[in-house]
Amino acid sequence: MTTSSISTEKLFDYTYDENGRQTGSVFKGYKLSESVNIESKDLVKIDKISREITELIQQGVELTSSSPNYYYTKLGDLKIGLLAKASEDGRKRAETIAKNAHSQIGDLRKATMGVFQITGQNENEDFSFGGAFNTTSINKTATITVKMDFSTE
Repeated sequence: MTTSSISTEKLFDYTYDENGRQTGSVFKGYKLSESVNIESKDLVKIDKISREITELIQQGVELTSSSPNYYYTKLGDLKIGLLAKASEDGRKRAETIAKNAHSQIGDLRKATMGVFQITGQNENEDFSFGGAFNTTSINKTATITVKMDFSTE
């Protein structure tokens, strides 16, 4: 848990004339605010806390909260595994196409990695040409595309 430094804001009441023009101000106090950031690997607890924040509001605690962000922290390992699966799948697809065309695939001539997408499961998210990185869903789906060029025999 980390906290920010306290921010101070002067508060004023304003007075207006009959034409709606401001004629003066009276200092009424200060508003102090501080941000609290909580990081945890216990996603169930974080999700529970974020949903129970309204109880504090009902008890008179004045606060503003935002939805939690969920990050996958082992992206490097995940990308390598996804690339292996995508390459294997690409080879099988190429073999199927070649077989149905009465041909065989030869050597791999070129392979390029496409964009990496992390989307929320059961979310209606669009894929992006630059990749997607969902942080609002606990459960995520990761995909990657691979373009492979084979010679034919």
